[in-house]
Amino acid sequence: METFNEAIAGEGLVLVDFFATWCGPCKAMHPVLEQVKATLGDSIRILKVDVDKHQDTAAIFGIQAVPTLMLFRKGETLYRQSGAMSKADLLALLNRFL
Repeated sequence: METFNEAIAGEGLVLVDFFATWCGPCKAMHPVLEQVKATLGDSIRILKVDVDKHQDTAAIFGIQAVPTLMLFRKGETLYRQSGAMSKADLLALLNRFL
Protein backbone atom coordinates (compact mmCIF):
# COMPACT_ATOMS: atom_id res chain seq x y z
CA MET A 1 0.00 0.00 0.00
CA GLU A 2 1.29 3.42 -0.98
CA THR A 3 2.16 5.81 1.85
CA PHE A 4 1.23 9.48 1.88
CA ASN A 5 4.88 10.49 1.39
CA GLU A 6 5.20 8.15 -1.59
CA ALA A 7 2.02 9.59 -3.09
CA ILE A 8 3.23 13.20 -2.96
CA ALA A 9 6.79 12.36 -4.09
CA GLY A 10 5.91 11.57 -7.70
CA GLU A 11 6.69 13.57 -10.82
CA GLY A 12 3.09 14.63 -11.38
CA LEU A 13 1.00 17.21 -9.57
CA VAL A 14 -0.77 16.00 -6.44
CA LEU A 15 -3.49 18.12 -4.87
CA VAL A 16 -4.20 17.16 -1.27
CA ASP A 17 -7.48 18.13 0.35
CA PHE A 18 -7.19 18.03 4.13
CA PHE A 19 -10.81 17.83 5.29
CA ALA A 20 -13.14 16.74 8.09
CA THR A 21 -16.47 14.99 7.69
CA TRP A 22 -18.20 17.50 10.00
CA CYS A 23 -16.93 20.55 8.06
CA GLY A 24 -19.49 22.37 5.87
CA PRO A 25 -16.98 24.10 3.57
CA CYS A 26 -15.21 20.73 3.16
CA LYS A 27 -18.46 19.19 1.95
CA ALA A 28 -18.84 22.08 -0.51
CA MET A 29 -15.35 21.36 -1.91
CA HIS A 30 -16.14 17.72 -2.73
CA PRO A 31 -18.07 18.38 -5.97
CA VAL A 32 -15.57 21.10 -6.94
CA LEU A 33 -12.71 18.61 -6.65
CA GLU A 34 -14.65 16.03 -8.67
CA GLN A 35 -15.27 18.60 -11.42
CA VAL A 36 -11.61 19.65 -11.43
CA LYS A 37 -10.52 16.02 -11.73
CA ALA A 38 -12.98 15.48 -14.58
CA THR A 39 -11.60 18.56 -16.36
CA LEU A 40 -7.88 17.88 -15.83
CA GLY A 41 -7.95 14.07 -15.96
CA ASP A 42 -4.60 12.34 -15.55
CA SER A 43 -2.64 15.60 -15.41
CA ILE A 44 -3.35 15.78 -11.67
CA ARG A 45 -3.90 13.41 -8.79
CA ILE A 46 -6.26 14.41 -5.98
CA LEU A 47 -5.93 12.93 -2.50
CA LYS A 48 -8.38 13.49 0.32
CA VAL A 49 -7.03 13.25 3.86
CA ASP A 50 -9.49 13.12 6.76
CA VAL A 51 -7.74 15.06 9.53
CA ASP A 52 -9.65 13.17 12.22
CA LYS A 53 -8.50 9.78 10.93
CA HIS A 54 -4.98 10.88 10.00
CA GLN A 55 -4.04 13.25 12.80
CA ASP A 56 -0.32 12.47 12.52
CA THR A 57 -0.19 13.50 8.85
CA ALA A 58 -2.23 16.62 9.55
CA ALA A 59 0.14 17.53 12.40
CA ILE A 60 3.25 17.03 10.26
CA PHE A 61 1.88 19.55 7.75
CA GLY A 62 0.60 21.93 10.44
CA ILE A 63 -3.03 21.71 9.36
CA GLN A 64 -5.02 23.93 11.72
CA ALA A 65 -8.05 24.72 9.55
CA VAL A 66 -10.13 22.69 7.15
CA PRO A 67 -10.40 22.54 4.29
CA THR A 68 -6.75 23.11 3.51
CA LEU A 69 -5.54 22.46 -0.01
CA MET A 70 -1.87 21.70 -0.63
CA LEU A 71 -0.26 21.14 -4.01
CA PHE A 72 2.83 18.93 -4.30
CA ARG A 73 5.30 17.84 -6.96
CA LYS A 74 8.28 15.64 -6.12
CA GLY A 75 7.43 16.00 -2.43
CA GLU A 76 7.80 19.77 -2.57
CA THR A 77 4.95 22.05 -1.50
CA LEU A 78 4.04 24.31 -4.41
CA TYR A 79 0.92 25.90 -2.92
CA ARG A 80 -1.12 25.94 0.25
CA GLN A 81 -4.39 27.63 1.18
CA SER A 82 -7.11 27.12 3.76
CA GLY A 83 -10.74 27.64 2.84
CA ALA A 84 -13.06 26.62 0.04
CA MET A 85 -12.46 27.69 -3.56
CA SER A 86 -14.61 27.83 -6.66
CA LYS A 87 -13.93 25.51 -9.58
CA ALA A 88 -12.82 28.46 -11.72
CA ASP A 89 -10.37 29.72 -9.10
CA LEU A 90 -8.95 26.27 -8.46
CA LEU A 91 -8.51 25.55 -12.18
CA ALA A 92 -6.80 28.92 -12.68
CA LEU A 93 -4.43 28.12 -9.83
CA LEU A 94 -3.66 24.59 -11.02
CA ASN A 95 -3.10 25.66 -14.62
CA ARG A 96 -0.13 27.75 -13.44
CA PHE A 97 1.61 24.52 -12.40
CA LEU A 98 0.64 22.21 -15.28
